[in-house]
Amino acid sequence: MPEVSVALLPGDGIGPEVVAEARRVVDAIAPDHGLSIGWHEHLVGGASIDAHGTALTDDVLEACAGSDAVLLGAVGGPNWDTTDPDEPRPEQGLLGLRSGLGLFANLRPVRPWPALYEASPLRRERIEGTDLLVVRELTGGLYFGERGREPDRAFDTCVYTREEVRRLAEWGFRAAAGRRGRVTSVDKANVLETSRLWREEVVRVAEGHPGVALEHMLVDNAAMQLVSRPADFDVIITENLFGDVLSDEAAMITGSIGMLPSASLAAGSLGLYEPVHGSAPDIAGRGVANPVATVLSAAMMLRYSLGAPEAADRLEGAVDAVLGAGHRTPDLGGALGTREVGDLILAQLAG
Repeated sequence: MPEVSVALLPGDGIGPEVVAEARRVVDAIAPDHGLSIGWHEHLVGGASIDAHGTALTDDVLEACAGSDAVLLGAVGGPNWDTTDPDEPRPEQGLLGLRSGLGLFANLRPVRPWPALYEASPLRRERIEGTDLLVVRELTGGLYFGERGREPDRAFDTCVYTREEVRRLAEWGFRAAAGRRGRVTSVDKANVLETSRLWREEVVRVAEGHPGVALEHMLVDNAAMQLVSRPADFDVIITENLFGDVLSDEAAMITGSIGMLPSASLAAGSLGLYEPVHGSAPDIAGRGVANPVATVLSAAMMLRYSLGAPEAADRLEGAVDAVLGAGHRTPDLGGALGTREVGDLILAQLAG
């Protein structure tokens, strides 16, 4: 049984707690699907700042680049909050991983679990049937453009190349071809020049995918439509900043951001997998964090980077069964702890 290498980055806050449960459930099913997993743990984010003075060391980046996949918990917390541009911030570790590993496509699936329809802030009839995928460009735009600060002004530059738009759009159209065949491209082409270039390139990519329908939507309208008719979306493709905002908005359709996984993919099979939720320092160390998003992120890792889609299906099915039986963590109105949820998922996998 060949061994695959996974770089494990627990990070800050609740990260170590939820990552531990994901590791337990993956270890439980990996041998059944021909996988032997070698976990290699490293520091990132605030934990790395405390130990090394930087959120991501060159050694950790090199170790991640040499792995088959990366599983990350969360980064950040009040201990490292600063507005000094010269001081390290935990988020720089995440940005450094995205840039250094070439992780240009961020995938966030949004599918409310039937057992949790009532936990959503939206009415049941509004979210029923929702199954959408946000594909966000991850290494361009405002977050990576030139920036600066002067005494009375500051600036952040949004830049996109045709190639950056094209490769992201290709990913989105391929994903839609295996789903319901619809792409919604979100931009601000009525105002921004980068959005006009974005729209031009998306149209060119669409010509190569005649079986996939394309619609364009301005970002402010998309924000409204996501909460008024989420079930009408299939695949949403958009640039970095818009995708950051819209994917968090879409996450709340499920009732808890603690339920949402994500994958950030490079051109090959390497991917970084992490829950959408943050480090939640207010509950860190209390054993009450919801591990489901991290477990589902591990399922995406099995599917996209480790070549084990059947294992991913099995893991997602176990989560579905646990939720369907009424088991809940505090964020969903229940009282179960992080470890208890992990035990219940393991019991489903064993059954």
